[in-house]
Amino acid sequence: MKALYRLRLPSWALLIFVAGAAYGCDEFLVANPQGALDEGTLANQAGVEGNLIATYRLLDHVYGAWGTAASNWVWGSATSDDAYKGSEASDQPPITDIEMYIWTTGGADDYLNDRGTQSFEAFVRANATLKLMAKVLEADPEAISQADQNGIRGEALFLRAHFGFEAWRLWENIPYFFEDDTTFYKSNEGTGSAVLGYVLSDLDEAIGLLQPDPRNGEVGRATRWTAKAYKGRVQVYAGDYAGAITTLEDVRDNGPYALEPNQYQVWSAMSDYRNGPETILAYESHKGEPGGNNANYGERLNFPHSGSPFGCCGFHQPSQNMVNFFQVDANGLPLSMSQPEAVWNARDATLDATASATMALDPRLDWSVGRDGVPFKDWGPHQPGWIRAPAYGGPYSPKKAIYEDASGAEESVGWVPTQTSNQAIHIFRYADMLLLLAESYVEVGRLEDARTIVNQIRTRAGVAAQGCGLPPESNRAASLVALYPQCAGDARIAVPIDDASITWADYQIGLYLAAGWDATYAREAVRTERRLELATEGERFYDLRRWGIAESVLNVYIAAEQVRRPYLAASAVFSGRHALFPIPTVQIELSRVTNPDTGEETEYLVQNPGW
Repeated sequence: MKALYRLRLPSWALLIFVAGAAYGCDEFLVANPQGALDEGTLANQAGVEGNLIATYRLLDHVYGAWGTAASNWVWGSATSDDAYKGSEASDQPPITDIEMYIWTTGGADDYLNDRGTQSFEAFVRANATLKLMAKVLEADPEAISQADQNGIRGEALFLRAHFGFEAWRLWENIPYFFEDDTTFYKSNEGTGSAVLGYVLSDLDEAIGLLQPDPRNGEVGRATRWTAKAYKGRVQVYAGDYAGAITTLEDVRDNGPYALEPNQYQVWSAMSDYRNGPETILAYESHKGEPGGNNANYGERLNFPHSGSPFGCCGFHQPSQNMVNFFQVDANGLPLSMSQPEAVWNARDATLDATASATMALDPRLDWSVGRDGVPFKDWGPHQPGWIRAPAYGGPYSPKKAIYEDASGAEESVGWVPTQTSNQAIHIFRYADMLLLLAESYVEVGRLEDARTIVNQIRTRAGVAAQGCGLPPESNRAASLVALYPQCAGDARIAVPIDDASITWADYQIGLYLAAGWDATYAREAVRTERRLELATEGERFYDLRRWGIAESVLNVYIAAEQVRRPYLAASAVFSGRHALFPIPTVQIELSRVTNPDTGEETEYLVQNPGW
């Protein structure tokens, strides 16, 4: 497919004229490029729609940059207590700098610049869509139906808001761009609160323009409910808990979303579960582009390594801390809720199937983490040989974004096609939204309402656990049956948590009782549930930071983990300046303008505090 041509402009602005659909995703995003980069050729509805599709495309990996993955694994997971960078020390070392809070190295700066470029190119693409539509309508007011005008504008505004919010979560102080801007030179000084206002304004307008169902029936497009759910998310980040409750209750009570029947279906590539009721916003991966670029490219590093069926590359490995966090007490409640960290986080050794055979665990552990001896979806038991460098990245593999062998989702083209598939990547899902609502309930004193939601999430978690998942491939099937004879003929990936086939863990889930459910306990329970439910989904670091506990949690985490993973001994102390990421150096340099008459220099972008 044709590449996108781009011209670097100041202040994170990349001016893009997109040829038709460019790189599409799935459903409505499957289209061939139109070829010409001529604005006149694009001045029709097809050109407008192509610009819009190109904006959607930026939801995942671009520019060959792993820090632009839809899952936010570099920024929201590897920076937290959920995961290590993984793999080995010599591969993608800038992510190690990011993981260790050393954010001013050249590699980390490059990663930050790639991430910012993604967001601000999205501004340009969304705004180009709106400007091109205005040009088309100026020439012919009947060229695009009113329904499509509303849909195109609503979707473009929603995407502009999403990418603006993502940039705000990293830097807070950013310039925000609109379709009628006449310059890319904008200051970012002290813009944080204003940016959230712009995001909410864009979402409000999108809510008013979009329909409840996807335009043209094409799954994956933003709808009124997508925008409304997202608005509630932003309101929580803004600390507007009362407003978030109003918004999110409407979505819960009247919208199309629901929890999947069991945990397995949330992260599955099976066609029957694609775009299920829990999906609010996802990157719609697709198979077939010659380089595999339309597949789940941003996750391709995050597969077990060469001893596995996938061949590479062993990144985003779950931390020992996170694995330990899934222990439960005698009542099936998180052990961390009743015991100090010295107790629940005491285990340093690998938690393999033998060690966990009689250990009480939340079943979500084995939907989130690949552990030795435990069936890995339907790929057979996870094995030590699947890990690239266990002394460096630990013994565990990420699991959620891995497709099933029986799904038929595996890509057939590109570099190591076994690493890519058409599995959708959740960006925002209903369980996340419900827990944001529960958090809001706690903060306004509606504690019982919060308990209801937390127990709803936990009830769903108790429906199913990882089963035998007998592999379709005979050698892997034989390996599983040799380890677990009871798995012969049992291809079930999801089974009841007390199923007789399970001998690798004692899965338990308990519900919270009203007794003792005060504000302090409820707040901790909601935060704990977010970690368990959203493990390795790129939200943990942002949660810790917005709760104001990142400094205390992450410094304690590093102190323990550097014993397990010695390279972490070189980590910086997490401090106040880490409340925001540094503005990339190249962008500050590009924002400098010299007045030709006076020689006076103006720097439009200023560095964030402490950097």
